[in-house]
Amino acid sequence: MSKRLGLAVLAATLFASGAAGAAEDRTQAAMVAAGEAVFHRCMSCHSLDPAENTFGPSLYGVVGREVGTQPRFAYSAGMQAADFIWTEDKLRAWVADNTAVLPTTRMRHVSITDPAEQDYLIAFLKTLK
Repeated sequence: MSKRLGLAVLAATLFASGAAGAAEDRTQAAMVAAGEAVFHRCMSCHSLDPAENTFGPSLYGVVGREVGTQPRFAYSAGMQAADFIWTEDKLRAWVADNTAVLPTTRMRHVSITDPAEQDYLIAFLKTLK
């Protein structure tokens, strides 16, 4: 009897972990989709094509990239002199108040201050690699 109970518990645990993983995948997919919607605010100046810069640099692969290093983009002197990596924390600060991060930036203030919208946007940007 205890062997059957053990097998039942094991089966239930495996099923639950699989269901939890599937739910997590759906949650992540929903966050990425929401982030793509948030990104529409950025599209007038930024491309997602790694070979295409517009008014702003392409944001393809931005997460983890050194600031001011997107090829074929004419960065401001301030951006060229900046010394940081686009981490999740730095991106949050940037989209909330980019002029507080780098007062000499040419980028207009976007003011995405809602933490959930920041989460969504970063989840989306992380998929672009």
